[in-house]
Amino acid sequence: MYDAIIVGGGPCGSLTAKRLAENGFSVVVIEKKESPDIPVCCTGIVGRECVELFNIDEDVIYRWANSATLQSPLGKAVRVFREKPQAAILDRAAFNKMMAERAQGSNAIYWYDSTVESIGVETDRVKVGVIRQNEPIEVEARVIVIANGFGSKLAGDLGLGSIGDFVMGAQAEVQVENLEEVEVYFGKEVAPAFFAWLVPTAPGRALAGLLSRRSPGIHLRKLIASLAADKKIVSDNVTLSYSGVPLKPLPKSCMDRVLVVGTAAGQVKPTTGGGIYFGLLGADIAVDTLKKALIDDDLSSATLASYERGWREKLGRELRTGYWMRKFYEMLTDKQVDGMFNLVQTSGILEELLEAEDLSFDWHGNVVSRVLNQRVFMKAISAMKIRLSLKGLNQ
Repeated sequence: MYDAIIVGGGPCGSLTAKRLAENGFSVVVIEKKESPDIPVCCTGIVGRECVELFNIDEDVIYRWANSATLQSPLGKAVRVFREKPQAAILDRAAFNKMMAERAQGSNAIYWYDSTVESIGVETDRVKVGVIRQNEPIEVEARVIVIANGFGSKLAGDLGLGSIGDFVMGAQAEVQVENLEEVEVYFGKEVAPAFFAWLVPTAPGRALAGLLSRRSPGIHLRKLIASLAADKKIVSDNVTLSYSGVPLKPLPKSCMDRVLVVGTAAGQVKPTTGGGIYFGLLGADIAVDTLKKALIDDDLSSATLASYERGWREKLGRELRTGYWMRKFYEMLTDKQVDGMFNLVQTSGILEELLEAEDLSFDWHGNVVSRVLNQRVFMKAISAMKIRLSLKGLNQ
């Protein structure tokens, strides 16, 4: 019997496994993929803060980014730029492999090509049914951590509820020439209520993708055809991949002998759909709770609730603010979005934000506060007859 079973060998699962294993606990990671370096549908952009805090190797970083061009629905372009690089574009497959190797280096065991079929919680252990390389087996542990991403039914089957709101993402690797910075596209014809992107990775390659509540593949095909016609990409003959992105967290992320972390718990920025950094922070908090619980041999829901309190204290306001921003943007028309572009270009708001040293790529709450405190912004909102409800923003 293991001390801990980790379901999912992505970054959050691997970080949890590494930190538990290096503290002397026996850990097995159950991962459905056949190897850690299989590509995933994720753009892989993280802030400098994430890179430094989790010591991400330069070897898995395609490039650093300090600028981006944002294109409005009606074709206006706003370029944002800072002297110091703000974000790293990761090779996601290599990043997954790096995190798994770190965990294995701390004596965590990995079972690849393995799928969890059932979880039974008993008074003194969890019993987990696994299909390992096509063979059914049962494995036991004192606690289980669910970190296998969005779309898993495991948390719901245990009575922890389900993600209340989500969006679908579609992405493809494309061939490019001379693309040096991130490009972001807005507009209902491009990505209704959300946005699309073209992100340079390795030389001559980029990721084109978007988020949409409906038909993301159809919208992405249209975008890629448009980019090819504009000579931004070499060909529109590409293969699409898809992934769900939670916009709200799981109602409950722990119970007796069970924790849920990362994207599976909805620890994802609703503004951008980025889940790497917040998920790693959630995994760190989970381990801090689990170390004491395992030592004390108290894995009750009351004890593990300190994890729930911890991550919601750390991330809760950001998630609420981000979701408010997301719903606010969804109600805007293309003309109103274009008006916002005009506003930031002419009012000085953008320059003030870019010059503010205390504003972070990863934490958007302070950005929202700064903008809402701008009289010119609030006046423009009123002039455009946009109903702005702040209810629940700071709760």
